[in-house]
Amino acid sequence: MIGVEPFDLVISDIKMPEMDGIELLDKLIETHPDTTVVMISGHGSIDTAVECIKKGAFDYIEKPIDMNRILVTVKNALERGSLVKETKTLRRKVHKVAEIVGESPAIGRVKMLIDKVASTDARVLITGSNGTGKELVARWLHEKSDRSSMPFVEVNCAAIPSELIESELFGHEKGAFTSAIKQRKGKFEQADGGTIFLDEIGDMSLAAQAKVLRALQERKITRVGSDKDINVDARVLAATNKNLQEEIAKGNFREDLYHRLSVIIIHVPNLSDRREDIPLLVDHFIRAICADKGKPLSTITPEAVEALCAMPWTGNIRELHNAVERLLILSGREITLDDVKLNVMQANG
Repeated sequence: MIGVEPFDLVISDIKMPEMDGIELLDKLIETHPDTTVVMISGHGSIDTAVECIKKGAFDYIEKPIDMNRILVTVKNALERGSLVKETKTLRRKVHKVAEIVGESPAIGRVKMLIDKVASTDARVLITGSNGTGKELVARWLHEKSDRSSMPFVEVNCAAIPSELIESELFGHEKGAFTSAIKQRKGKFEQADGGTIFLDEIGDMSLAAQAKVLRALQERKITRVGSDKDINVDARVLAATNKNLQEEIAKGNFREDLYHRLSVIIIHVPNLSDRREDIPLLVDHFIRAICADKGKPLSTITPEAVEALCAMPWTGNIRELHNAVERLLILSGREITLDDVKLNVMQANG
């Protein structure tokens, strides 16, 4: 049964006919380290109890079993198991940068450029459509750099009103404007020694672009409401889903800033240009989502994968991830072609 599905808690006797409890405990610790084990015995000794605890058992209870004792132990054991899972999930979310999944030539070139450029301080402009994974590329550039132990600070330029972008990037002094009730460090200062990622920089106002240009040229910033220069050492990565050459021609983007940002250009391909990666991505998403949700691992039929490969995916990786999550919620333990037709194709019109 343990080989078929995971268990939160195992209560095992020591004396059993084919495999004794100590052997079972050894196998559980080796193959299912997250499963909490409570040992019970009517023929035990202090040495047996110590051996069980040393090997990794949560508790050891002698027979005859007191009902209150076993209930308290089970309650504590389950709480401990939940805390272990929660801690692992949080660590994975906080510390682990998601893998760049794929073996296609298009994504292979992206990985190659990351490996070549990451160790330098060269500014990188990451281009590509919405949902292709531009932020993930930026995070890997930081993770593989000498600055990886320092902050990675992300700024969504499209989400910040133009009148607040300067304060957001460079900070402000107390009383610089009506709502400035205390001094505040900007994103550039927060990223000092690390990396600042300017996402959707094509949506930044021309006034803010001029300030960013100065920060890149002089490696200095000035808080709003101050005339004091502050030296900053932050590597700048930028991303956009727009054609900045066209935006320059329209007068919406500064050409000098473009040249400052685009020392290296990494273009992240659309999912439609790397369809051979879709089966790998689907498998990766199934494993990651099931692990995050604490669910048993689901499977998917070849026909269902083939149907997913044939879809347009205008929302790219983000859309595919959402579709897989939807399938895991609405389907059984095995995702079939009918599930894809009902829950993805019809939902996408």
